Amino acid sequence: MFFGREELIERLESLFRKRTSSFVTCRGRRRVGKSTLIEKFAERAGARFIKIEGIKPRAKLNNAMELENFAAKLAAQTGCDSSVPNNWLNAFLRLDGQIRDNEKTVVLLDEISWMAHYDPLFAGTLKGVWDDHFKKHPRLVFVLCGSVSSWIKDNILEDGSFYGRRSLDIVVPELPVRECAKFWGKAAARLDPREILDVLSVTGGIPRYLEEIDPSASADENIRRLCFLPKSPLREDFDEMFSDVVTQQPQFTALVLRCLKGEPRSVSEIACEIGMERGGRISDSLEQLAECGLVVNDGGVNPQSGRNVRESRYRLNDNYSRFYLRYIEPVKDVIDRDAFTFGSLDGLDGWESIMGLQFENLVLANLGSLVGMLGLGNAQIVSAAPYRRAASRDGTRKGVQIDLLIQTRRSMCIVEVKRRREIGREVIDEVAEKVSRLPRRSGISVRTALVYEGQLAPIVEADGYFDAIVPFARLLGLN
Repeated sequence: MFFGREELIERLESLFRKRTSSFVTCRGRRRVGKSTLIEKFAERAGARFIKIEGIKPRAKLNNAMELENFAAKLAAQTGCDSSVPNNWLNAFLRLDGQIRDNEKTVVLLDEISWMAHYDPLFAGTLKGVWDDHFKKHPRLVFVLCGSVSSWIKDNILEDGSFYGRRSLDIVVPELPVRECAKFWGKAAARLDPREILDVLSVTGGIPRYLEEIDPSASADENIRRLCFLPKSPLREDFDEMFSDVVTQQPQFTALVLRCLKGEPRSVSEIACEIGMERGGRISDSLEQLAECGLVVNDGGVNPQSGRNVRESRYRLNDNYSRFYLRYIEPVKDVIDRDAFTFGSLDGLDGWESIMGLQFENLVLANLGSLVGMLGLGNAQIVSAAPYRRAASRDGTRKGVQIDLLIQTRRSMCIVEVKRRREIGREVIDEVAEKVSRLPRRSGISVRTALVYEGQLAPIVEADGYFDAIVPFARLLGLN
């Protein structure tokens, strides 16, 4: 199943309209479909495709074994010599010998950080061979791909020796929810949107997880099968995923991540929970988590000053990770004994409040689609992020929390994100109170919007308070 990557494929296909070779980096969360994207691009472009994937580092593995793996996979796809090269220079030169100038060719070196793990000179060797050999093939698109985005960032993107060489850097995001709905096929049109939302609240828009969905089964049954049975895919994946993408101080970074399994937090708040001084160690871990797609820095602009917020907050934006940490990890031993009984999501402790966070993640991840539905498609947006201002200690200033604050040069739109079985007129009162507490500069208009899933009382729409009302079904493309 391959959905929703048309724009990325078009950007890749445009490289073949040049008359020179292209050096591409491709990053993103594990299981998000990076390798599949490159493979589909090569297929659609009618290009020869050579893919070599590194071996995950482990005990007793060494550089010679990585070279052996490289040679074997290259030989299997090209028929070239399969003997083990004695270094990466010779390995890359052998690959260069298999590239033909008159033929479109896509070379994918996948899990590049694994391939490079045992040789500190790997990146420098690759740069030299690119300059002297690979770049001279005019029909070549050469792709470095990996789940350890920090390695690509440190060794390629921010390494001065590669400046001016890269044609394209692709960060593969989660699928938009409109594309996620396609995994249910024709059944999607017959389902209550809540069924799809419940599953996406566990999987997010990760294609590999969505491929395991049984469209004929209920959301609760799908989640039971995916999460709460021994050896089930989402019972098993977190530890492997985390160890693959977090390579620096993994134990401490896992501790930081667990601080974010509830509400978003600032560096100061994380430091307080951990019981340590605020410092670079926490920031380094957050940067690593953000680079691999598990955490996002919401940042944004202060609506009163027009400058960046003084202290940004970090949000766990990966729905699967939050669900795992909250509901799978605490009972994983019971699951492994096949003794855990799962009835429904509603029966999970605190699910309604967690569901609110998961729903907000999905809405924020689909901001591009949402902006048009709010009537802001042509406006120049200067900031789009959650906003929070704490109450003053002396009580003279009330606090305010906005699920999504979209700011343009002349206006701001307060977006309330609500998932509730029944949504009545109280939602108008809640947002009106937020508007009254929100500070803003003079000359700025305020608009309001509601993105919801549930049964909306007719009075909410009839009242006319909200400038835009967007049901989740519309984001799914089902309304």
